Amino acid sequence: MDKKKKIAIIGLGYVGLPLARLFATKYPVIGFDINQKRITELNSGNDFTQEISEELLNTVLVKENPLGFDSKSFGLYCSSKIDDIQNANIYIITVPTPVDKYNHPDLTPLYLSSETVGKVLKKNDIVIYESTVYPGVTEEECVPVLEKVSGLKFNDDFFVGYSPERINPGDKEHTVDKILKVTSGSTPKIGRIVDDLYKSVISAGTHLAPTIRVAEASKVIENSQRDINIAFMNELAKIFSLMNIDTHDVLEAAGTKWNFLKFKPGLVGGHCIGVDPFYLAQKAQEIGYHSELILAARRLNDSMGGFVASQVVKLMIKNDIKVRDSKILNLGITFKENCPDIRNSKAIDVITNLQEYGVEVVNFDPWANLDEVTKEYGIVCISELAKTSQKFDAIILTVAHDEFLNIDFKKYLKHKGIIYDVKGVLAKDKIDKRL
Repeated sequence: MDKKKKIAIIGLGYVGLPLARLFATKYPVIGFDINQKRITELNSGNDFTQEISEELLNTVLVKENPLGFDSKSFGLYCSSKIDDIQNANIYIITVPTPVDKYNHPDLTPLYLSSETVGKVLKKNDIVIYESTVYPGVTEEECVPVLEKVSGLKFNDDFFVGYSPERINPGDKEHTVDKILKVTSGSTPKIGRIVDDLYKSVISAGTHLAPTIRVAEASKVIENSQRDINIAFMNELAKIFSLMNIDTHDVLEAAGTKWNFLKFKPGLVGGHCIGVDPFYLAQKAQEIGYHSELILAARRLNDSMGGFVASQVVKLMIKNDIKVRDSKILNLGITFKENCPDIRNSKAIDVITNLQEYGVEVVNFDPWANLDEVTKEYGIVCISELAKTSQKFDAIILTVAHDEFLNIDFKKYLKHKGIIYDVKGVLAKDKIDKRL
């Protein structure tokens, strides 16, 4: 374990690629992904997630597998071939952890990636998991797969660590190296090795947790805490709507106190906050505890798409606009602003609820991949708003992309048409209502 560290990153998405790029500034790194299209794209210096610029990516890319080079070598080589990762001695797994249609944790990506690593696992290798999970998954679910496939014995022949990802997609300020990293290992010695590894590239520093289960728990409650706080804001938005009070005005007033937590109402989607609380709730149920607050927050946040749609329809009726067969422009499909990630987008909930009222919804998002949107959600986006000559009965700003802030909304709005601001980013005198 004191030999030269050679790293394989398994999964090159929003989490894996920034991590691989960072480690490649000091170590030989193989970025492994089963998606050959993704590998080809990255080796040409392009990242469709836009997390890593072409200039920054090209500073670490190498044309040959660096794991066989001498001790002075470093750099990133991307591959979909399992043979290319067999010389690594540290494997970092960064695959997604989704839920199924019943909101039950789906560990399939973790099982499959563990099988992949198990095929090349050698004596004294370390496998580090970054995927968000409930406490116990690493040692109770992943380790048995590694043992079965490799034929090696845990904590005798190989070791594991856990260091939960804290990537914030689309955030160019809080990049992976600037976010303090929680680390852990399957033994105290491995914990220190894992901590030292991350400490060598994370400028914000690290926190070594006493056990893997503690590290797993710390991550899953981060997102659950945010989910619960946003749910409270969403409940306030529903209450104040009935009272004809602007929620944002209330929050601005309350926020003048130093210890008021400045969360805002909104749609809660994406691959983390909208998913991870289900992992903790599922585990709690398995051990005999029925979660009340966590699941209540999830239900409330998942209801907001329907709430937004109903608010828009009520405004249309108030303005004597015929709802059925009306046209509404929805601005934004991605799960958050200035980011191309469409996973678990709650903008879709707004769209589908409006369609149930007989509304024709036209969607525009300059960040989203239009083909991916159609494939994932079965809806169509227009590629350029400026080219449309249509006028709409309502415009909904669902995602606060920078490009939307300078739109001349009146140009696209019919007489008596309404503007609804889900994100609360437009000037109050320019809109009819905000969430």
